[in-house]
Amino acid sequence: KMVDPTLAEMGKNLNEAMKMLEDNQRKVEEENEKKYARKDIPGPLQGSGQDMVSILQLVQNLMHGEEEEETSQSYRLQNVGEQGHMALLGHSLAAYISVLDRERLRKLTTRILSDTTLWLCRLFRYENGSAYYHEDDREGLLKICRLVIHTRYEDYTVEGFNVLYTKQPVIYISSAARTGLGQALCNQLGLPLSCLCRVPCNTMFGSQHQMDVALLDRVIKDDVESGKLPLLLVANAGTPGAGHTDKLGRLKELCEQYNMWLHVEGVNLATLALGYVSSSVLAATKCDSMTLTLGSWLGLPAVPAVTLYRHEDPSLSLAAGLTSSQPVEKLRALPLWLSLQYLGHDGIVERIKHASQLSQRLLENLKNLDFIKTSVEDELSSPVVVFKFFQEYSNRDQTSHAAQASTIQHPIISNERHIYDTFNQWLGEQLAQLVPASGVDVVELEDEGTCVRFSPLMTSAVLGTEIQDIDQLVDCLKMKIPVLTSTLQLREEFEQEVRRTVSLLYIEDLGWPGLGVVRYNYHRDGKNDDKQEKELEKINTELLKKLNELESDLTFSLGPEFGGQKNCVYIGMVTEDLDVSELVETIAATGREIEENSRLLENMTEVVRKGIQEAQLQLQKANEERLLEEGLLRQIPVVGSVLNWFSPFQASPKGRTFNLTAGSLESTESTYVSKAQGTGTTPPPTPTSSLAKPRLPGQKAFKRSVRSSDGFSETSSISHCDDLEKMDQRPPNLSPGQEQELLETEKAEEQKEVVQAKTDTEDTHSDKVPPDCAEVEEQVSQR
Repeated sequence: KMVDPTLAEMGKNLNEAMKMLEDNQRKVEEENEKKYARKDIPGPLQGSGQDMVSILQLVQNLMHGEEEEETSQSYRLQNVGEQGHMALLGHSLAAYISVLDRERLRKLTTRILSDTTLWLCRLFRYENGSAYYHEDDREGLLKICRLVIHTRYEDYTVEGFNVLYTKQPVIYISSAARTGLGQALCNQLGLPLSCLCRVPCNTMFGSQHQMDVALLDRVIKDDVESGKLPLLLVANAGTPGAGHTDKLGRLKELCEQYNMWLHVEGVNLATLALGYVSSSVLAATKCDSMTLTLGSWLGLPAVPAVTLYRHEDPSLSLAAGLTSSQPVEKLRALPLWLSLQYLGHDGIVERIKHASQLSQRLLENLKNLDFIKTSVEDELSSPVVVFKFFQEYSNRDQTSHAAQASTIQHPIISNERHIYDTFNQWLGEQLAQLVPASGVDVVELEDEGTCVRFSPLMTSAVLGTEIQDIDQLVDCLKMKIPVLTSTLQLREEFEQEVRRTVSLLYIEDLGWPGLGVVRYNYHRDGKNDDKQEKELEKINTELLKKLNELESDLTFSLGPEFGGQKNCVYIGMVTEDLDVSELVETIAATGREIEENSRLLENMTEVVRKGIQEAQLQLQKANEERLLEEGLLRQIPVVGSVLNWFSPFQASPKGRTFNLTAGSLESTESTYVSKAQGTGTTPPPTPTSSLAKPRLPGQKAFKRSVRSSDGFSETSSISHCDDLEKMDQRPPNLSPGQEQELLETEKAEEQKEVVQAKTDTEDTHSDKVPPDCAEVEEQVSQR
């Protein structure tokens, strides 16, 4: 058919116009979608995704962070060896294996689980045991508690908490156990805290960190008589603090007597893999369950903890969650399965043995050090060494001290223990900072107080601790002990010197590891308290600045950031050659100097203000006198100019000058007459500290000078010997007149010798002393 060309052109133009409109609409919609995506979607998810290199670079940046990252974290990352890589590979393989078909996955997980459980039971002498692998080291004990509840309460699956209500269960735990363990168990099991019984440790006999078995027996009897059900006992083979082991043999007998479950945990369980095991730890193999933390013992990252247990009913284990029918959950043992095969039996034993040798090396060196007290249970095979700085009481009798400590805690004894805790806290922090590869830390014990702990089984595999690190730790400890002893001895002397000084106030801060705390306290004169506090803060701040400018080995600071006293000067650790009296005198003199300078400035400010007011009054009076002298006509602008031109008025200039020294206004007539400015009176000297003692070249401030006293004693002894020789050389049987003449002759000769010696000394001194020093001495002699 023929189409009208005009209609065809119109249709073509319409199609193009609609296409343009649709394209524009599509562009607007795409831009809106992009704006929505950029606005609400996080950056890495925008667009079509990121490549592998970009994602790994992001992970690396997140791992390492900024360049000023802590050294300890980077050190841990550098010591992930090949065995650590095997553990990390296990997590990746577990994710990959989980995609296999169900039957093949079941066979593989069963093999991995059975192999790992058999290896661990053989390594740690726990025959016929089952294993539960868990990420949280407390989860194993939690599952064991559920298992025991299902075992002891037959109707628990049906009745639930009603069965527990009729006969309340009791879980016994040592007071030396890790903090929060018992409360976490009760919270997870849904039990009240009354179901938890904390058993005290021995206080009269035996170790202070072992559970009191006799007291536990009495407590269990009381609970049984009151209708409660003793359920489970948690014992320690290496307490978290001191590494002590409970009497596991007697505890097992007690548990069998009352049909209780015995669970053991602790770092000393690692020694079960060694050839020689102490009898106290070997008794743990007879317990009902134990928890092993192989990750820290062997330096394996991200491997699960293992709880080994013995139980005959698999259905109850399944109900308690100790076993699972899901094959994927059984893959938790895969990282440990790979790592154990990589290390082998020899590698596992070697790592645990190396940690024990490090402890023995440190313990042998600590025995030869004075002022170091150790708290070690078994010195032959203990893998944990706990020590502290301790100095015997010198001012009080040991017997009276023990009697006071057994009856009531005396305030002085309490203060001394607090001071020792502070000093040991400082010692532990210093050792950890100086030797980071040692892994020492500070621990708080109930009886010993603050101590330094070395537990290589928990740190050496990760930090790579070696024998030379232990030797370096001992060397650093030998350097710190004299500082601790001297500071402790001079602390009381410093307190007495400060209390005797009028302008100083001693602040008792038992939590400060140093010589002491002092505050400069000026005389109060009834001013506003807020103003006094500001002035006091200003003076003590300036005092701290002046003390830090001195060339000394002492550290002066404002104290700890939190909990410290305000407006005080904190003095750190000192050495035995410190001159405490000179230090206190310098602090007091410097404080007085700052106070006098501040008061002089305030007085001068007041004098200047009064001088300005007086100058204004004198200027006003001088203007009035000038008006009277010149007359009224001379003040009119035009008339005054004509009158001054015909009859000039001669007026002497009258000026005033302000004398800062005298604090008064003076006339400038003498300046105009003599054409020179007068010097005025001599200003008063600025108050300065005159207590600075002369020091030898290179000698720091506040150090005792031994040479001066020795030189004085030698000179006096020599002169005394010369007098005795002269007395012996006199002829006998002299008359009084002859003896008097002889004495006068000897005195004249001695004066000549003194003058000659002085002349020789000045000649020698002038040759050695620089010209500037010679000029100064000449000026001093002229004065």
